[in-house]
Amino acid sequence: MCFAHGTVGRFLVHTWVNAEPVPRFYPNVVTLTTGGADHAEQSETVRILQKSNLPGRWAVKDSFHTLDLARQGFEVLLEASWIRHADPRPSMMVSGLSWERAKPGGEAFPVALFSDENFAMFSGRRDGVVVAGGTFYRADGVVGVSNVVADADEAPAVWRDLSALAAVMFPGLPLVGYESGDELKAARKAGFEIGDPLRVWVVARD
Repeated sequence: MCFAHGTVGRFLVHTWVNAEPVPRFYPNVVTLTTGGADHAEQSETVRILQKSNLPGRWAVKDSFHTLDLARQGFEVLLEASWIRHADPRPSMMVSGLSWERAKPGGEAFPVALFSDENFAMFSGRRDGVVVAGGTFYRADGVVGVSNVVADADEAPAVWRDLSALAAVMFPGLPLVGYESGDELKAARKAGFEIGDPLRVWVVARD
């Protein structure tokens, strides 16, 4: 996703890291594995990045809820859980919304991102007004679902619609993502399995 936005990260053995500014709401570090040696490398990667010229606030996605970055000046931004829908299938829409695939336009919707065949963003309208949405990205045999927006009372139906849309766009692939709070409850009601916890840390440069 960050590459599609025009920023380039690097895969290390245990970590994905990007030493350049990334799109809003995306982390600069993502842990990929868990274990004693893994944690040491991941913590050292974070320390190195702290010494870089990275401006402003930036985040670390602790994918396995195993890092303690408080001593390095980080605060917990989000506690969440992984979610997975193993077999989404095309079905009738249940939210009553009119869904359409978003198109590029402006800084928030760069052409490079929308020209990536692995990416899709959908918005749901009621009476011509956008009231819900979500994004998908296909990679490594799964489809990541993120940025789901919906009113609380409609959220389970929106999650079901998005699952059906993903099944049409990327048939035969499971959906994965992470959520917390009411969004996590909505995903569960829509048929997603709840997995292990994760944590997002954030730090601001002095």
